[in-house]
Amino acid sequence: MKYLLSIVFSASSCMIMAQSNIVESLQTTVPGQGKVTVHQDAQISAMIGKRFVPTGTSEAQRVIKSRGYRVQVYAGNNSRQARDEANAVAEKVKEKFPDMPVYTFFQPPRWLCRVGDYKSIEEAHVAMRQLKAAGNFKEVAIVREQINIPIE
Repeated sequence: MKYLLSIVFSASSCMIMAQSNIVESLQTTVPGQGKVTVHQDAQISAMIGKRFVPTGTSEAQRVIKSRGYRVQVYAGNNSRQARDEANAVAEKVKEKFPDMPVYTFFQPPRWLCRVGDYKSIEEAHVAMRQLKAAGNFKEVAIVREQINIPIE
């Protein structure tokens, strides 16, 4: 019985591995189960399984999104003045630390400016100490956020 079960399992896993994309694996007919039919343009089928590179980016600019840490250097309210202050703080960071990525964005109800893409809290802590030592940033704190890890 064990041998029969292992043969069935390996045969089904080989069938799954033979599928080149999700649409083909959905459209396979398994005895005793229903059948799925996907109607779509051929161009969409051709794009499935390929990596997406946004328009205006090069291969060197591709990133993987992951959980990590950033250093928050500004948090304001939802006014135009807060947006201008967040952009001004971002420019200061870019001047003093050109190698640190800077992200300025609106996350309701406030404007935020965050720095870096750190995988560990220790890396973020080092960056936070550097930013505090510069003396130009009032609010400096480590926050957990989705970060960008460059694909090499």
